[in-house]
Amino acid sequence: MMVSTKPDIFLGLDLSTQQLKVIAVDNKLCIIHEEVVNFDKDLPEFGTQGGVKRHEDALTVTVPALMWVKAFDLLLEKIKYKGFCFENVACISGTGQQHGSVYWKIGSKTFLNNLDPNKGLHEQLKDYFAIEDSPIWMDSSTTEQCRSIEQAVGGAQALAEITGSRAYERFTGNQIAKIYETKQASYEECECISLVSSFLASLCLGDFAPIDYSDGSGMNLMNIYTKTWDPACLQACAPNLKEKLGNLVPSSARIGFISDYLSAKYGFPKSCEIVAFTGDNPASLAGVRLKKNDVCISLGTSDTLMLWLNTPKPAVEGHIFVNPVNENAYMALLCFKNGSLVRESIRDRCSEGSWKNFEQSLKASKPGNDGNIGIYFDETEITPFAQGIYRFNKDDVEVKSFSNDEEIRALVEGQFLGKRVHAEALGYNLDKNSRILATGGASKNQAILQVLSDIFHAPVYTIPGTANSACLGCAYRAKHGWSGTSNANYNDIFSESEEYELAVIPSAETKDLYEKMAKRYKQLEQRIAN
Repeated sequence: MMVSTKPDIFLGLDLSTQQLKVIAVDNKLCIIHEEVVNFDKDLPEFGTQGGVKRHEDALTVTVPALMWVKAFDLLLEKIKYKGFCFENVACISGTGQQHGSVYWKIGSKTFLNNLDPNKGLHEQLKDYFAIEDSPIWMDSSTTEQCRSIEQAVGGAQALAEITGSRAYERFTGNQIAKIYETKQASYEECECISLVSSFLASLCLGDFAPIDYSDGSGMNLMNIYTKTWDPACLQACAPNLKEKLGNLVPSSARIGFISDYLSAKYGFPKSCEIVAFTGDNPASLAGVRLKKNDVCISLGTSDTLMLWLNTPKPAVEGHIFVNPVNENAYMALLCFKNGSLVRESIRDRCSEGSWKNFEQSLKASKPGNDGNIGIYFDETEITPFAQGIYRFNKDDVEVKSFSNDEEIRALVEGQFLGKRVHAEALGYNLDKNSRILATGGASKNQAILQVLSDIFHAPVYTIPGTANSACLGCAYRAKHGWSGTSNANYNDIFSESEEYELAVIPSAETKDLYEKMAKRYKQLEQRIAN
């Protein structure tokens, strides 16, 4: 690789559940380098399975913070060995699995400022964590703390209206409350609490990195409107918490320059800037280049939906975060557990295990399914909290079965009606510029996409190659923050040629039909969830 006269490479880092990744892009945002460290495979000495440690109670799930540090050391050594030109890096940003937390011991800040470039980070930081095992998003041991914080502010809806979400066991505030209650001495020994994202940024800065607005939204601690820590939420969790969390910053903020340690050890230019790191879901929004009025739907094992919102309506289901590429906007996130596995089970039962037959059946049946509506929750659903299979005829009377064609259409229409209903509950409004960005395995099925397009009454675009959307999104965010581009113009860093491929457009004659069906679906879902 030739050394340019001016740094023009942008790095995205992603500290996910099972691995640490890096993607490097050039000034035209073309990927020029990728590398990964797999925790189980490359760092077996930490004894993780799937990147985590599950405890005997089956609820507590943690990760050794030092493993993440050693993974960072190893990642940099890997790309150094392959001849990566660190001296050409202009800016770095990154992401981490949301809701995890790292507890720095008193004295860590001074030590981070004075690291020895002749030693690895893991050698030097091994004694600087007040809590050695960090709680992560898979931990569900804080139900008691969740009820406590909701009670402190007036209930689940009241907490959602402040922080964007009701209390969730994995959210950081509730994890901190548990640590204070069960390990008070360790909590008091803590100088700073980082999220996984700001922890990784701290390793790059050689200093405590601030938490960004977007990842801060996933803590049950931050007011999503004022973008400040909420006093009542802080008080409900632990004393002196504001001081340990530090300041909040916009997700596009330039928070400093590369540490002297990394500059001396690897050759990063001292001018290399760091843009605030954020959570993995917000980073994915940046990676798929979601715009105002867009909906991104991932059709995988679980189906997820992301929205760009200007005026959110927080609810007890779903999440509202500050938008990672425009601090004056918001993003909504919904997760549906019953995704592709349910589609596969209906395919096997009603179309002889053939997606081709499934698609033909869907095309052969009429939009609206003669008024039949199905709700298919093989597993206990997240949104809403319900389980079971329910079939209703045109009069909303529950029936035992449908024909094969009716069953297939009822499944697909029901899944997308549910997504529309819950998206609208969080503030989604149909607009003439609205578009759906579809990814995941089912996005390859044209008939399924047509139903999706008709129900949302918006064109559907496919977005292939998004397996590393969070990591890639942070490389994009690095250039965006470095360039000084205004919040509203994140997409100006991309060329017009990089638009996604139009897959289907909505049928005009189905708009009123699905408006009525969405209202019916909402009432039927409320009936089974109560």
